[in-house]
Amino acid sequence: MELAAGKWDDGIQRGAAASFALHAVAILLLLLLMPKTEPPLPLPDDGLSVEIVPQSVEPLKPTEPIKAPSPGPAKPEAARAQAERPAPVTTNAPAAAMPSVTPVAPPAPRPAEFVAASQLFSDKVLADPRSRGARAALRGLAGSERNLQLCDLEALEQVRRARPDLRPDTLAPYAMAAEKVSGNNVEVRGGAFRSQRKWYNIQFKCGLDAGSGKVVSFAFLVGDAIPEGEWQAHDLVADDGAADQ
Repeated sequence: MELAAGKWDDGIQRGAAASFALHAVAILLLLLLMPKTEPPLPLPDDGLSVEIVPQSVEPLKPTEPIKAPSPGPAKPEAARAQAERPAPVTTNAPAAAMPSVTPVAPPAPRPAEFVAASQLFSDKVLADPRSRGARAALRGLAGSERNLQLCDLEALEQVRRARPDLRPDTLAPYAMAAEKVSGNNVEVRGGAFRSQRKWYNIQFKCGLDAGSGKVVSFAFLVGDAIPEGEWQAHDLVADDGAADQ
């Protein structure tokens, strides 16, 4: 019995080996008979493939300018959301409590500078034969008053030479402010002179020689015309009445 069982096992093993060999031969034959396939082409390095496919393209329509969409009727939701927005905050506080913005004022114009006279004329004017009356009047004046009158005469002649458009005939050194006479120096800050029935502001500084009594230095500044409405308050008149005839 043991001998018969051993032979049975040996037969089974041989049959299994033969079956495996037949299957292997069959698989090999199938592989040999299958058509050969070529390996796929390598892809580009960047991994992207571009393919141009011809298509029928319609003519391009002219591009219209972009316009902002016109507001349509508000949707109920939008209207509700707008209605629920808080109203602007208002205050009844007085204006003084609110922060104010101070306007930036334009820079003030640079004040005009005095013009120093390069030539003096009062002595030459008094030497003219037509000035005999003026010379006589000056001899009857005291020191400070005489100095003021000499400086007024110099001022009129300086304006006449510097401003041909003006024809000054009278000067009031105290019209707008009192003059200052200190020794041989005269300073006028609020003077006025008349030209062609109009009055103009003038300032000047005048220095005189103590020995000769002549004007030795002069600087002046012609200002704007004085409004006619201010003339009466400063005793300014357009003419001297009958004396001008």
